[in-house]
Amino acid sequence: MNETTKNKRRAVKELEKVVESVSSTEIDQLVSGILNTRRIFLFGLGRTLLMGRAFIMRLMHLGMDAFVVGDTTTPGITAEDLLIVCSGSGQTDSTFLIAEKGKKLAAVVALVTANPNSRIGGISDLVLKIPAQTKTGSDGAEKSIHPMATVFEQSLLLVFALVVLELMAKMDKNAEDMLRRHANLE
Repeated sequence: MNETTKNKRRAVKELEKVVESVSSTEIDQLVSGILNTRRIFLFGLGRTLLMGRAFIMRLMHLGMDAFVVGDTTTPGITAEDLLIVCSGSGQTDSTFLIAEKGKKLAAVVALVTANPNSRIGGISDLVLKIPAQTKTGSDGAEKSIHPMATVFEQSLLLVFALVVLELMAKMDKNAEDMLRRHANLE
């Protein structure tokens, strides 16, 4: 077996192990938080933000008012809104400041992280743990063959896809409903 084949198998096994260990209760709590809010805002940095953008797009496809913090068309957040903060370490300074500002504006703050006992976790209303290696180390998670936070980021995308599936079921929506809201100026 060549090295590429070995790496493919290890990569899939790593993702499977991480996603399987994510708490269904925590996923359900995030789904409920999304369903019981007026608008959804998401903040993250780097590759984590890219995964979050894909998630926000799917929420828009479901007909929700969903925004990425920092985009020019993002409105102000209020006490009727949910702020989802994505941070593998849960410690990043600028991410903490955004979460803290969301709390001061009385929004519900949900953290998606590998480190729920972080300072962002300490101020969050909801925490969804993805037990994967982050850029700063394993944080108690199994060490990955991938560099830095690759497994966290990939798992984040998969967990967000699971959240979308739960939302689709609870909202009685299907892929055809979502396709009606897909971009058509392509």
